[in-house]
Amino acid sequence: MNIEIRPRAEYTSNYILPPNDSIDPYFYITQRNRISMQYAREKWLVKSDLQEIHLWDKNNKASKVGSINFYQLFLETKFKSINVRLGRQSILLDNGRLFSDAPWAQQGRAHEGVRIMKSSKYFSNDFFFLFTRKYGNEFDPAYSPVASNKYKYMLVNNFSYNSFKEFSFNSMNVIDFLKNTTSDEMYTRVTTGGRIEFKKKNWYYTLNSYLQFGNNLKGQKLLAYYLQPEVRLTLRKLSWRLGAEIISGSSSTLSKNKSGDFDVLYGVTWKFNGNMNIFTRFPTDIGGKGLINPYLFTTIPINTKLSLRSDFHLFYTQYPLLNNLGNETSKFLGFENDVSLRYIPVKELEINYAFSFYKSTDSMKYLPKIQDENKLALWSYLMISYSFNAVNMKRYKNSSR
Repeated sequence: MNIEIRPRAEYTSNYILPPNDSIDPYFYITQRNRISMQYAREKWLVKSDLQEIHLWDKNNKASKVGSINFYQLFLETKFKSINVRLGRQSILLDNGRLFSDAPWAQQGRAHEGVRIMKSSKYFSNDFFFLFTRKYGNEFDPAYSPVASNKYKYMLVNNFSYNSFKEFSFNSMNVIDFLKNTTSDEMYTRVTTGGRIEFKKKNWYYTLNSYLQFGNNLKGQKLLAYYLQPEVRLTLRKLSWRLGAEIISGSSSTLSKNKSGDFDVLYGVTWKFNGNMNIFTRFPTDIGGKGLINPYLFTTIPINTKLSLRSDFHLFYTQYPLLNNLGNETSKFLGFENDVSLRYIPVKELEINYAFSFYKSTDSMKYLPKIQDENKLALWSYLMISYSFNAVNMKRYKNSSR
């Protein structure tokens, strides 16, 4: 049994970030209390993560419960070299771009269904059958680990190879069945692609690419793509990551029954597009025009307990937005800088602090994220995570001997 207590205070100014949509500036505190329990035998195990999330803000002087929910609740069995997992479970595949357990979000992200896992020394192959159901509205859906899932059914195959030397790759194929929001019609969407990696001494190179086709939630004919080239240099006291994300969008000349908008599925966006989550819902947050995001990440390990990180992002649309007169605007949307500190004084305790700002261009007035494009958008947080093992029967039995 593991218990985690994780309060986080956040301050935002001049941009819209849930749970706030009107107050500016906005200060609020959330806290996640999670009890994780696991009981394991030789051929099977049961795992449950029960969490309760509190929210304090200026509209609620006393705390209120945002959500009481199971983050995970599953049974896993083993048949020879195959493991089968059934129930609600977190999913983290590859680098988290398309499927992530969203560890920074207080609620995390989970899915429900069956996972079949087979692995060997160099290969691993996972197959998923996932579904969504009606979860009710007793608690705030903003803090539900499954509320953001848009599919009715989904099939996923994830294959990876690791040579443990210089080369590795990962391939992913996803078929999700999407139910139209205004009718009962079901649409099929396919996402296929993968990532290759090369490592040579202090250098690391990777290319992530996906193609998406079929039909989206609106029933439009879809043909979209995603690219992420990156190079990393790691030295003794410093590491740099230089790369870019290209998320395709739709041009204004494209017919209404077609779409070029790539959906990043159920991955995390802050890890790739900036801590402030200015661009997190695709294609809504970029007006369906695609996103080009060159970035430079710098990490400085000050000592074994403290590290400093600085991330720079430039943001462009792939196709220009149109103003109120129907004229094209500049593709350049602005830049963001994120500075964060991570401190781990003891094993059970982690303290994170971050400060970020976003400098907009005039084009941002046509997107629903920045309240005043002529001012800096600010965001800062302080998060403390205290996690400890409350019961360890295996350790207890060993000590009693």
